[in-house]
Formats: sequence, C-alpha cells, structure tokens
Amino acid sequence: MRSVLDVAASQEAEIPAIGTLNEGALHAQLKNWYQRPGDRIERVVDGFVVDLVRGGLLVEIQTGGFAPLRRKLELLTRQHRVRLVAPLPLVRRIIRLSDEGELLSVRRSPRRGRVEDIFNRLVSIPSLLCRSHFELEVLLTHQDELRVYRPGKAFRRHGWVVSGRRLVSVEQCLRITSPDDAARLLPPGLPVLFDTAQLAEAAAIERRTAQQMTYCLRALGILQTTGKRGNAIVHRRTDRVDPRTPIRCTRAS
Repeated sequence: MRSVLDVAASQEAEIPAIGTLNEGALHAQLKNWYQRPGDRIERVVDGFVVDLVRGGLLVEIQTGGFAPLRRKLELLTRQHRVRLVAPLPLVRRIIRLSDEGELLSVRRSPRRGRVEDIFNRLVSIPSLLCRSHFELEVLLTHQDELRVYRPGKAFRRHGWVVSGRRLVSVEQCLRITSPDDAARLLPPGLPVLFDTAQLAEAAAIERRTAQQMTYCLRALGILQTTGKRGNAIVHRRTDRVDPRTPIRCTRAS
C-alpha cells in the first residue's frame, strides 16, 4: 500500500490551489494556526482534497456542520488515519459593520460556548468514532462574528446578517478518539436512570443539546434506552467506560 505522502505527491498536479479561493477567513486562519513545518496543504488523497497531510495523518478542518463531510470521511477512514478538527466559539464578539466596512459597534455575546455543543454537529456522523482510524479534535476558541445590515433578512437578528467569522485565539484543545472519550463528557452525579431534562440540568446545557448528546451516545453504545417517563425517554449507561477517567485535554500553545 502506498503511503499518504506518496498518494498526495502523485496527484499534486491535479490541484490548482483547490479550496483556497472559496474558503472562509476562519477556515484559512485555523489552517495557518494548525500547520506545522513539513505539513502539505490542500492535497488530493483517494480523490478527495484534504486540508493538511501530516506524515500518515490526514487533517480536515471543518467550521460548519459535519453532514457534508460524511461520505468523504467514511471513505478516507477505510485506509487512512483522519483527524477532523472542529472549532467551537467559547467566546464571541459581535461586530457590526457598515456596507463600506466601517465599524459601527462591538459587543460580547452573552452566550458562552461549551464543549458539549460539539454534539450539535456530531449527530451527522456519530458512528465514525467507532473507527480506529478516526479522531475528532475540538478547539475551544475566541471568535469575532462580523455582521452587516440587510433589511428583510435574519428576522431574529433584526436584519443583521452574519457576513463572516474570524479567529481571535485558540484557548483549549480536546481530542475525542473513541466512544469512551465521548462518554466522559457526561456530567458526574447523574442518576442511574435519567432523561434529557435531568442531563441538561446536571450539565448546565440546553435541552436540545442534551437530546443531541444522548442520540450520539446511544449510537456509540454508551447509553441505552430503558423506557419512558411520561413523554420523556429514559436512559442508562452501558457501563463500558469508567467516567472517572478524564478526557484528554490540553492548553493551546
């Protein structure tokens, strides 16, 4: 079997700066932040453009939902190690700009992000965490969200449309390499039998996030359903992981 570098080198001629013309500012900034000496940028591997090739590791950076990457990740992880890097906004500054790009206002969003927000995206590909060749790296970041005024659009934001996002800093990195790692995001103190309302309260997260979390953990074999309590589905752990073992977590350098 040829190495990833061999595959990338043989297909290099097919890549006329693919991915750089249409990528957003946040994606480009994260790619620059993540890159190390020796990494190869925007290479074709098995017919797919990959953000970074680092030895035998393929690194894909995704700032939005994971659904568009499902087929790509499923095929690449059959023969290659793949790391999906996903930024989450821990803190956001909302910056309003005029059509000419002049600064109108700056304020800090009252919502503080949580690592559990990753389940909003993971619902598209939860079973990939069962593959030994796949890992998910969550970057907890500070971001600027740029908005411009477009009457008649973005009703809930009174016409202010998000025009782009940019990276301010990366505060922390958490790597999820297995179902057991995902299970360690469950909060301590949950009862043996619990529903998503109890999970949301224990973890201090929104009910919707708790529902997405239980969906993913059921798909990974971490949780199982035991029935219903009124209209609420009741869950329990499958005891396949020791919740006292911490998830791998590092400060960003």
